[in-house]
Amino acid sequence: MPPCPDAVPHRKNRLLAALEPEDFGVLEPHLEIVDLPKGGLVYDAGEFIRYTYFPHNAIVSLSTILKDGGTVEMALFGREGMFGLVSALMTRQSFGRYVTQVAGTASRILVDRLIDVGRESPRTLELMFRFTEALLAQTLQTVACNAVHSVEARCCRWILTTRDRVDRDALPLTHETLAEMLGVQRSTVSSVTRALQMAGLIQQGRGVITIVNRAGLERMSCECYRRIRRSFERLLPGTYGLAEDA
Repeated sequence: MPPCPDAVPHRKNRLLAALEPEDFGVLEPHLEIVDLPKGGLVYDAGEFIRYTYFPHNAIVSLSTILKDGGTVEMALFGREGMFGLVSALMTRQSFGRYVTQVAGTASRILVDRLIDVGRESPRTLELMFRFTEALLAQTLQTVACNAVHSVEARCCRWILTTRDRVDRDALPLTHETLAEMLGVQRSTVSSVTRALQMAGLIQQGRGVITIVNRAGLERMSCECYRRIRRSFERLLPGTYGLAEDA
């Protein structure tokens, strides 16, 4: 994954932006910016982890791989956080498959270097621990969501969480992407999104889903959407970018 020459600032990532200037100054010399193309495999399950990534405008999903080759979402990463550190602290092997769902850029740093920076900068280490707790809350809530909530509610949650990370209503989401994340057939997603469009909540285009009625979409979503947002806001205020009505 080559460095990106036309780099956006590292602090487009809200976790990096939350660092005090002196702490960020320790970290910055070790960061580089890379492109994350849509559909790109960042890490596969069991792969050795070398880098921690801090997305700017990209969205990366972590999915578990089932015996039949299917996938189910475990966590989602965007500008509010990072990925590639937690599992690297133990076995250095990826928990699952990290795939870029929305193309963009990210800052990355060698895991060993980030650990060294954490030792030198206690406040940086504390921020990473806070994110890890928020990530655990997200992952556990997602597991519960996948087990008990309808495809319709989970689809609404996924659309909304994508919207929160890209700051625009027109989302580069395909039925294939949603089907992979929800662990269902593409035909199921097509039926669900058709119903959401007929209800006036979204508008579908080629490779794009546009939110027309966010409030209505939130009502159709399960409780997990707001719970995950609130966990981030409690542990990492200002990083998730909550709507005023959250």
